[in-house]
Amino acid sequence: MTRLTQVLCLAAFLGANAFAPSRFGVPHTQTALQMGAGAAPAKPKIEIGQKTAVTQKVGQKSVVKQTHKAKVAEPVKRREHKTEDAPLYKVMLIGDEEYDQTHTIERICDIMEDVDEGQAASVFTQAQNGGKAMIAKYPFEHAELYVEQLLRSDPMIFSELEEEERMGGN
Repeated sequence: MTRLTQVLCLAAFLGANAFAPSRFGVPHTQTALQMGAGAAPAKPKIEIGQKTAVTQKVGQKSVVKQTHKAKVAEPVKRREHKTEDAPLYKVMLIGDEEYDQTHTIERICDIMEDVDEGQAASVFTQAQNGGKAMIAKYPFEHAELYVEQLLRSDPMIFSELEEEERMGGN
């Protein structure tokens, strides 16, 4: 007898029962669920303060009647947290005689989307006349990014960050 025939004979001998789920050491008997009876309603292990009655007639769905209304607690009042706005930083354009006005205005508008050409031209003129001028105020990460992008322009545009003075004595 070949190995394949032996395996087939063994599989036929065992039949489908070999693959049926079973509990080891427990004889195969039908449970109440297998015989068609429904499961008993679940009961909580912890007392929940509600009493319910279940009525069920043969062939009908079960109906739950609530005999005691649950008490609704007052909502928990939470502390209001005081939040502070992130400090803003000024992006300052440093004036330089070597700047090409058109290039500088275009790069400022490209990098800072909320600055239009009119504002950029005004800032450029102020920076050339006064040494430096504020382009806009942003949170630190944004301001730092804009300064670095201006420095990476070709030709380079010099700018720096300045922390905005806070009101209120902090």
